[in-house]
Amino acid sequence: MKTFAAVDLGASSGRVMVGRVGPGTLALEAVNRFRNEPVRAGGTLYWDILALYRGVLEGLRRAGPVDGIGIDSWAVDYGLLDATGALLGNPVHYRDSRTEGAAERVASVIGEEKLYALTGLQKLPFNTIYQLVAAAGTPQLAAARQLLMIPDLLAYWLTGETGAEFTNASTTQLLDLGSGRWAGELMTALGIRPTLFPPLRAPGTVIGPVLPELGLGTPDVIAVGSHDTASAVVGVPAAGPDFAYISCGTWSLVGVELDAPVLTEASRRANFTNEGGVDGTVRYLRNVMGLWPLQECLREWGSPDLPALLREAAAVPAFRAVVDLDDPVFLPPGDMAGRLTRAGDRPPSGRAEIVRCVLDSLALAHRRAVRQAQELSSRSVGAVHIVGGGARNELLCQLTADACGLPVLAGPVEATALGNVLVQARAAGAISGDLPALRARLRETQQIVRYEPRGDAAAWRAAERRLEA
Repeated sequence: MKTFAAVDLGASSGRVMVGRVGPGTLALEAVNRFRNEPVRAGGTLYWDILALYRGVLEGLRRAGPVDGIGIDSWAVDYGLLDATGALLGNPVHYRDSRTEGAAERVASVIGEEKLYALTGLQKLPFNTIYQLVAAAGTPQLAAARQLLMIPDLLAYWLTGETGAEFTNASTTQLLDLGSGRWAGELMTALGIRPTLFPPLRAPGTVIGPVLPELGLGTPDVIAVGSHDTASAVVGVPAAGPDFAYISCGTWSLVGVELDAPVLTEASRRANFTNEGGVDGTVRYLRNVMGLWPLQECLREWGSPDLPALLREAAAVPAFRAVVDLDDPVFLPPGDMAGRLTRAGDRPPSGRAEIVRCVLDSLALAHRRAVRQAQELSSRSVGAVHIVGGGARNELLCQLTADACGLPVLAGPVEATALGNVLVQARAAGAISGDLPALRARLRETQQIVRYEPRGDAAAWRAAERRLEA
């Protein structure tokens, strides 16, 4: 039996989980959970990176002796180091407004078609490429000597070693998908210094031992799929290749796992992305707004009883109000219930109707993304796996099964931490095999709930036409 600490940082919370791996065993225990609360200062929205680091250290101390540590987090955001290795200010939050107009500036230098052919990424206003173009000319960027994505920054503080884990690097829109290397010519054309970017490392690489002065012993920090979705996809308990996944939390990442990217013009127009996965796979997916609107409503309402609200929402007639959750109007925080009410084609009235509006609309977004992923990749799907926090939401799981007309297999909730632990365990020799072998261990040890499609398929098509109108 070996023990591993999985540091999993999400957009609204962080946690340190302890995974125990042995023959026939894969068990997970949370040892520290902490909030991730951004801070607005001087008109800019920042991540409180030092508070997150404190939460990580507290969790690792509570974890006790471990055989390895792996770190994953959300994508696209970064910290800048100066010539001495010191952090130059708090990382800016991807929801900050500084990237407004940056996509147009990039498109004036390199056309969107060429950019997609090179990087394979969907156009999202907060991608790292746009953040760096927006930061051009700032004293902070001028003083920077190294850029580290969030998991790589925390690994640097733990080990003193710098590098760029591949799956997270693939989300920057600054990676050449064909060569698997940083796109130096693209960076130079946009005025971004290629020297900012450290060498790439693959999931499963041992980064180095923890620094002795931290008092945590000297376990190795191991590079995992450090983009949390990359670890979550490892944690999908699929029995074969013909599945779709939805990693559902603040965002819903909806897609299929492929051996090669899809770089067609139809794929670009559908705004699908090709991100690096573990073992050379491609995460072909689309970003959907996920449970963020519901989370914001709950925050605005003073954190009411969610199970009770979901029961009330289940009793609301379907499709009373639907909205396009991909509309950028829902991206910023604040007044979410008001924006949902104003955006609905039939404005929802009351909290239960607003919740049902969000979940019906999210199921419709899942339906559209799953269907498009199949069409664009020529991959047939026999089931949809929902992992992450959304797997707890029984109403959403059933609505997604109904919308997609496919069985939904919900769980594990902690797929990201489990995927993190499995990659560490394989690197440390506690488990062996390829991705199917890792997923077989998940099916043997984790609880999965099955939802069969039901209801009226024609009603879902009609609701979809309402949105398109």
